[in-house]
Amino acid sequence: MRKELEDRLINFAGSVIQLRGLLEPGEITDNLFGQLTRSATSAALNYGEAQGAESRKDFAHKIGIVLKEIRESHNNLKIISTSGLYRGDQKDMDKTLDECNQLVAIFHKTALTLKNQK
Repeated sequence: MRKELEDRLINFAGSVIQLRGLLEPGEITDNLFGQLTRSATSAALNYGEAQGAESRKDFAHKIGIVLKEIRESHNNLKIISTSGLYRGDQKDMDKTLDECNQLVAIFHKTALTLKNQK
């Protein structure tokens, strides 16, 4: 399961990076895309860090960061999608949003489980 989640986060970050060529050029796009890239890649990188956590508390903290970053990615994708900045096939954007939403659900449940096991 850990490897599958890691792969999903890495693939999600890769799909976000690939969106760049399908966005309207401009300052707003640059800002949103920069934030989106940072949050999507941060989620993947922090999940990797969580695997080497020094304690249960450290693991829970890092999972919380993953959740925060993946939520930020989801909101950013929704802004890009609804603002008309995305020029690609809407089905591809919907697929990316769906994967992000699934990741939010997974990490939300994980964070709740960790909190309840204290």
